[in-house]
Amino acid sequence: MTDKKPRRRDPELFLNRELSWLAFNGRVLEEATDPANPLLERLKFATIVASNLDEFFMVRVAAVKNQIAEGDTAPDLAGLTPTQQLQEISARAHEMVDTLYRTVVGEILTGLAAREIRLVPVSGLDAAARSSLSRHFRDEILPALTPLAIDVSRPFPMLAGLSLNVALLLSPIEGESKPRLGVVQVPARLRRLVRLPGSGTAYALLEDLIRAELPALFPGQTVLESAAFRVTRDAEMDLDDEGGGDYLEAIQEELKKRRKSQVVRLESEAIATDALLAQLTERLDIGARDIYRVSGPVDIRALFGLVELPALEDLRDPPLRPLQSLDDAERADMFALIDQRDVLVHNPYESFDPVVAFVSQAADDPDVLAIKQTLYRTSGDSPMVLALARAAEQGKQVTVLVELLARFDEQSNIRWARSLEESGAHVIYGVRGYKTHAKICLVVRRGRDGIKRYVHLGTGNYNDKTARLYTDFGLMTADPEIGKDASAFFNALTGYSDPPHMKKLAMAPTHLRGRVLSLIERERRRAESGQAAEITAKMNSLVDEDIIRALYDASRAGVRIRLNVRGICCLRPGVKGVSERIEVISIVDRFLEHARIFHFRNGGDDEVYLASADWMPRNLDRRVELLFPVQAPELRVKVLAALEAMFQDNVKARRLLPDGTYKRRKPAKGEEPFRVQAHLYREAQRALERARAQAGVVLEPIASPKATA
Repeated sequence: MTDKKPRRRDPELFLNRELSWLAFNGRVLEEATDPANPLLERLKFATIVASNLDEFFMVRVAAVKNQIAEGDTAPDLAGLTPTQQLQEISARAHEMVDTLYRTVVGEILTGLAAREIRLVPVSGLDAAARSSLSRHFRDEILPALTPLAIDVSRPFPMLAGLSLNVALLLSPIEGESKPRLGVVQVPARLRRLVRLPGSGTAYALLEDLIRAELPALFPGQTVLESAAFRVTRDAEMDLDDEGGGDYLEAIQEELKKRRKSQVVRLESEAIATDALLAQLTERLDIGARDIYRVSGPVDIRALFGLVELPALEDLRDPPLRPLQSLDDAERADMFALIDQRDVLVHNPYESFDPVVAFVSQAADDPDVLAIKQTLYRTSGDSPMVLALARAAEQGKQVTVLVELLARFDEQSNIRWARSLEESGAHVIYGVRGYKTHAKICLVVRRGRDGIKRYVHLGTGNYNDKTARLYTDFGLMTADPEIGKDASAFFNALTGYSDPPHMKKLAMAPTHLRGRVLSLIERERRRAESGQAAEITAKMNSLVDEDIIRALYDASRAGVRIRLNVRGICCLRPGVKGVSERIEVISIVDRFLEHARIFHFRNGGDDEVYLASADWMPRNLDRRVELLFPVQAPELRVKVLAALEAMFQDNVKARRLLPDGTYKRRKPAKGEEPFRVQAHLYREAQRALERARAQAGVVLEPIASPKATA
């Protein structure tokens, strides 16, 4: 053990947040480029890469650009100024986009074409197919289009972020030499993939068809060239959290401003000439490095429609159906079950149905007096929202804290929050100054022995759709102290009170940071006293400087630290004298790793926690979050077994190296391949088979999900 302590602001100890995120998206891209994955799975990962990049530019790149515009030259923890960060981001993002399109166009679409799933250029169609498409264009598409001429009297249109458009140059008018610019917006509500007549799985792109029919939009004009393009705008909210006024109205006003915000990226088909791009960049006020010319369809997210084609099972991973971890009798009376024992559900290996049953039964149970729940993101036809509305209509006291600032779901959240209000629920539109990210539902019920509280706590959203796609844990308990903590939590958010003192839960932004630091510090002290000390954790992102430095101190003291960080990791492992005892892995597989798990050895008296929060400043300081213990011994074993298995993965795990790059793990000589998500599903099957064998019931999995990353 060395006595050297890391210096404050030592850039060699930290990795840049933005570049670490790009490295994560690079790991997703690896799944798209991996020929071992079935073709439609590769295409699915490719669309995820594209979607991730959209959000990255709208939020993170926009933030860096704003720093530069404000004259900020301060380096980050990794020693990079905003200008240096933007340069690195641009270089890596361009390389990533080039690889993405080479993969999609040169490998995936080529492979699909061999299976008669084809994208066909309109110019390559025979006369009959071309005539049929022209009729379709005149009848179904042309009425929805608006040709926009751009000149002195008609300014460049305010194009919505991520909307698809066709730009074109028209021949100059008499007396002028410069071609005229025109724009046609591609209607977002029309299908991008236009099925060709007489063919089951051959498609033309909507924008390609519009380009081919431009003379119908600009009659009598000569179209010199055309190309599809789209812009990406700054999408961050800029709310005045100190002022008064209506919070809901403020958010709606900010949503309107997104249409006019700064352009941070221009994507264009590679066929666009320099002359056409020059006209676009001049009007959009962007630089050369903000232009991404792509050798394929602009916005490949539209190709996800091919992923969802029926049949073609050999082009997909074998389905892993969520399993019913509770039998019919147990699900029929969730309160009786929770009275007997805590219930832990591990999605998507186990079905989300018990959580839905918990809220639905609370809505219909005449002994339930009140339901209080946080909602961050939920599905469009959510059974949760329907149950809460039903409970309110039946006269139960229903309080729902809706987070309106769930990024890019704001408008949807506003709609169903208002529908809950119309049902009689009391809706709290977030907490001023803080985003509510905690996942908790409290049910207050009258029983034989008086009032009793039942609580669900989760690491993921109350969303029955994503529960089939994301790995998360949800705990249901009737523990009296957790129930009291839950009541104190809601009272603090809905009323006027000081931050609550909790016995078993830890809440951000008040106590969660301190709790985590104290748990790390305890392991450090045990190591210094000669005891075996260990921290094992799983999270989505690790960014917080104080926690990273605490982990460095613990490592130096002799604590073994293993971290599974799916996305951003600013901690640099393997630095001599600082982080030699820290291992960091990242797993990217068919399900999105989303659960937050924290294990502290505590001298052999293991403490296991689940949480809604990552170790990031935003989660610890600017969000309302919850950390909660897994107390039942058999449930701790279940969580720890899943956590331990993740560090055995040698198929989909990547190890973070000291230089910030990731190296894919491979089976050692003589070692069997171990894919943790497949293993956890098999373990869930075995557990269910044992339970069903004891009960004499046949295993019956529920409907097949569509897996994603």
